[in-house]
Order: sequence, then C-alpha cells, then structure tokens
Amino acid sequence: MATNNDDHGGPAVSDEEWARFLEQAGEGSGEAPKEPSARARMVTERLRREDEQRARAAKKGLGGRARAGRGTQPPGWRTGPAWQETRGRGRTGRRLKATLAIAFVAALAVIAIRPELVIDRITGEGTSGAGAGERLAAETARPSAPPTSVDPDRPTLADPFRGSPALQWADGAAGIELPEARAVGGMSKEQVADALEKVKRFLVTANLDPATLRGERPTAALDLLDPKLKEGPARLEQSLTTPSKENDPLHVFTRADPAELKPVGDVVKVRGRMWVEPGEGTGRVRVLVDYTFVYPFVKATPGAEQVERSVVRREITFAVADPRTWQATAGKLWLENVDVDLANSACDVHDGFLHPAFDEDAPAGPTPSGTPVDPYDRSKGLDADRQPGCGALTRS
Repeated sequence: MATNNDDHGGPAVSDEEWARFLEQAGEGSGEAPKEPSARARMVTERLRREDEQRARAAKKGLGGRARAGRGTQPPGWRTGPAWQETRGRGRTGRRLKATLAIAFVAALAVIAIRPELVIDRITGEGTSGAGAGERLAAETARPSAPPTSVDPDRPTLADPFRGSPALQWADGAAGIELPEARAVGGMSKEQVADALEKVKRFLVTANLDPATLRGERPTAALDLLDPKLKEGPARLEQSLTTPSKENDPLHVFTRADPAELKPVGDVVKVRGRMWVEPGEGTGRVRVLVDYTFVYPFVKATPGAEQVERSVVRREITFAVADPRTWQATAGKLWLENVDVDLANSACDVHDGFLHPAFDEDAPAGPTPSGTPVDPYDRSKGLDADRQPGCGALTRS
C-alpha cells in the first residue's frame, strides 16, 4: 500500500499507526488516520529546524536553555487529534443519542397510555386535595361494584372530601349530565329535551342551591311542578311548614339548620345518572334519576374544626304529559315516585333538617344496628336489601 510522505521523504503517518488501522479495518471498526495539511507540514518542518538549531547552539554553549523532555512543537501537531480519540468521542455521542431516543420513546408510550398525566399537569386538574386522582367519567349505567375499600384519611377544613370516593366525583351541577334527547312515548324530541332540562333545574334547586341548603323555601323547584296535580305540590308545601316523620321535606329537598351547621366550602359532590322511559299511555314520558349528593359540614360554633359529611341519595321518577291528551300543564313536571336514603343524619329527628353526628355530641336516639352499609355504594337500588330502623354505616 502506498503512503503519503512529508517534505523529507518520511511517511506522514507512522508504520505503527497504519498497522493499527489495518488491524481494526479488518474488524470493520477502524477509521483511516487523517494526513496533516500542507500548511501543517510546513509549520512542523520549521519548528523541527528551530529545535535542531537550538540543540546545536546548546552544544556549543551559545546561549539558550534546553527544556528537558519538551520541544517547540505542540503535542499532537503532526497528526492532529488522535484518531482513536476521535472515534471514541463519536461512539460516546452515538450512545448518548441512543439513550435519549429510548427515553423519548418511553415517554411517548407513557403519554399514550396515561395522557391524563400530562393533561393534569397542564390544566391543574386532579391535583387538589390529598389523594386526588382522575375525575371519574360520567355514570351512564349502574356500577357493577361498590367503590374501593375504606380510606382511613379524615376530612379537614382545607380538604373536606379527603378519604371519600366523592373526591373523584364532579362538583355540583356539573355532576348532573343530561342524556341525549330523543322522541319517546309519543313525545317529540324537543318536548323530551325540555323535560330533561326542567328535571335538572329541579335537582339543582332542591339539592345544591345555597338558599335551599340553609332552609329557605325552594321556590324555583316548587314552581316547576304542575299545579294541576293538587296533592303533590300541596303536600310538599305542608312538609316545609310542618315537617313530620311521614311528611319530611328531606324526602325531596336537602336542608340544614344554619344555627347548627355550616357548609365547609361551597362544593357539593355529585354522582349519578338520568334516563328516559316511555310513560303510561301515549303522550307521556318518564324521566328517572338516581343521584348521590355529599355534603361536608362543620358545627356553627366559633373555632369548630371537625368536619362530618352527610350523604344523600335520591331516586325520583318524574313524568311529563302532553296537555292535548292529559290533564297537564305544558312544560311542568309531575312527581310520580320518590325514594331517599339519608346517611349520617339522626334517625329519630324529623324537623326537616340534616343532623350529622360529631364526636362531641352525647349519644341520643336509637343505636345503629344491622349490617353496616356503604353510602357510596351505587351498585344497588335503594329498594334492595333495605333494612328497617336506624342502620349502621361503614363510612360517611
């Protein structure tokens, strides 16, 4: 193999370097050493001559001081950067790029599987409160199982839903989502859509409106009921005026005595669903609802800190009838059936207000008995396994 020579006939690359290159080239890993440029060879030759002149002058004692082990030529000048080092840097760079590529692909895979991890970071969702997770999707059918096991964390003034499945539920009216309207039972799509909107308005006023919660008359909800059904609206009015065990406004409305209880924050957690069925006869449609509302309270006394939650589940059947066929008022609701479960409220008090139990309260009323139930369990209807008397709870 021919080699390039410098100006004095010597090889520009040493035999040892060519030998190493040939050996590694045979293994497919070598890179040819680079020959220095013409200018580099000229400078090298000049520096070599200056070294020789200084050496001769030193021998003759003409001045100058030789440096032991060092010459004028800078290290590596003749061949430029060692080709072994250049190859090594290239391989290190490739390894770094490969590592970064793997990490990038892994990150993309995580985002594809759990996009909420990035979305929550950007939007700030899912980060409020201890143990907060992803917001649950809307409930479109009855769950097949109750929520996960009891969380030991206790609610606080700063985090009133801590330790509760409701932590992942929607806030307030956002938890009451309307199904898609369609023509049912001889009622048009527009009539059904109007009925759905009226039912949601009733639920919001009856269970979420601050005025209703502090015991005021739920006028907006009552105005949505058909006045032609004398018994229904009249009985509700009586329950608000003179509540009793048989006619308690808590069957339909959520109320707390502001002299006794104060809401913690302005959020009520809500979970449930609404659906439509044909009514009895043509020109009549039913709107069925099954919702659970979670209310955090603190005693209305200065310095009160203990937070207790009342959990209210309502199953209500509303109906809307076509006034051309039925004795009904257009755009008004009928209350066909009401069922309610009040969890963490005194069993023997029927004054129309919720009464959750606090640690400082003296024992009163009947002792809870029977198999403890989970008020967050929505996998069964209220008519299933209903126990008489004052039941026990697994949590609130």
